[in-house]
Amino acid sequence: MAEKDLRVVEGPGSRASRGASVTYPRSAPGRDAHPEPGDRGPEPAPAPPLAPRRPHVHLHHGDARPDDWHWLRDRGNPDVRAYLEAENAWTEAFMAPAEELQERLYAEMLGRIQETDLSVPEQVDGWWYYSRTEAGKQYPIHCRRRGSLDAPEEVVLDQNELAAGSDYFRLGALKPSPDHRLLAYLVDLNGDERYELRVRDLEFGAELPETITPVTYGLEWSADGRVLFYVTADEAERPCRLHRHELGRPVGEDRVVFEEPDGRFIVSLEKTRSRRFLLVHASSHSSSEVRVLEAADPFGTPRLLARREPNVEYAVEHHGSRFFIVTNDAAVNFRLVEAPLDTTSKADWITVLPHRESVKLDGVDAFAGHLAIYEREDATPHVRILDLMTGQEHRIAFDEEVYSITPARNPEFDTATLRFLYTSPVTPNSVYDYDMRTRETTLLKRQPVLGGYDPGEYRAVREFAVAGDGTRIPISIVYR
Repeated sequence: MAEKDLRVVEGPGSRASRGASVTYPRSAPGRDAHPEPGDRGPEPAPAPPLAPRRPHVHLHHGDARPDDWHWLRDRGNPDVRAYLEAENAWTEAFMAPAEELQERLYAEMLGRIQETDLSVPEQVDGWWYYSRTEAGKQYPIHCRRRGSLDAPEEVVLDQNELAAGSDYFRLGALKPSPDHRLLAYLVDLNGDERYELRVRDLEFGAELPETITPVTYGLEWSADGRVLFYVTADEAERPCRLHRHELGRPVGEDRVVFEEPDGRFIVSLEKTRSRRFLLVHASSHSSSEVRVLEAADPFGTPRLLARREPNVEYAVEHHGSRFFIVTNDAAVNFRLVEAPLDTTSKADWITVLPHRESVKLDGVDAFAGHLAIYEREDATPHVRILDLMTGQEHRIAFDEEVYSITPARNPEFDTATLRFLYTSPVTPNSVYDYDMRTRETTLLKRQPVLGGYDPGEYRAVREFAVAGDGTRIPISIVYR
């Protein structure tokens, strides 16, 4: 839903506190008027506040780095609050002449949005999960129905209720337990991405006493739903530790399952689509490594698949007795390999899809009978389907020349249906189901654009310009 106030406001007020140490320059650069002859022109706009310099030096690794505005990091400092409120007051005054225009633009934008809406339901173990929005409410309401979409609705989590009374609210994760009796979720009430982990009993609608804070992104269940895994950050806010929490036990007894000491790497967590393994990622900007832990053995030790190497990245998907691995090892555009479940090094890797000079391999999704392969050629994304039983493959056909595809969550492993999100400069966000056996595509939902938009009146085409060195540069052209 659109939010009317897009300013960043720090603190409850919007005017500077009296006596605050805030400096205003004599004039605002770039605001000189150009009056007509004989016209004195408009009054000069008020100048913005300037934060005063307060000398401070950071000493790290033998280097001295001056930072005269280091004092602004202290949110509890009354001078910091006064300065931010002065900035907000100046912004309000500066933008006041455009207030009527702001209201018209906001009303037009809101008039294009369907506030009361419903997401496409997603089936998981016989439950249908979805979210819906209601006009006048800022956040989604997460719901489910059991067995069929005609069953009674059960509200799993109402973000509006959680956000009540808070100046800020963000939901970081939402994870039903394997038996769908419990719900683990992360909330941020301050905007600092330091989340609080909560657990809700969905049968009785009550919160369990397990509350863990602060945690960061990454949240998964063990196979039996008795253990939660979560990630915490260090003093630099780098996600670096994976913890294990056993429901019903004191949080103080939680153990660190894995910790990444290298400050260049961050830790993340996910579960394979097969739900058999937890994947513990340690990733930098140009290197990665993955450890696996059986979800049915939550008290075990994560096992390294292949040690990290400079400028080598890899990502893992599980399928039966093997792992599919997408890597740029000896492949600038990435290649696909497979390895046995007990692999511990690259020596076990067998190439499935070799490196190609003209095609970039972005990733794969493994299902029981198929592999969805996401690739890019001539700046255009494609989805290739590989039948793992017959070895036959094909690309999904799309009508437009310029478009974007994003895989949906696709939580079920034993299915022949691939769900993806599709959009283009002409086509609004759309949700499709694709039958990987029959090659039939079904449009489930297209985002409505209110106000009379007709995509048939527009066209998007792809052209290429050739640079001086012969490089072909893609250009997307949209016209009526």
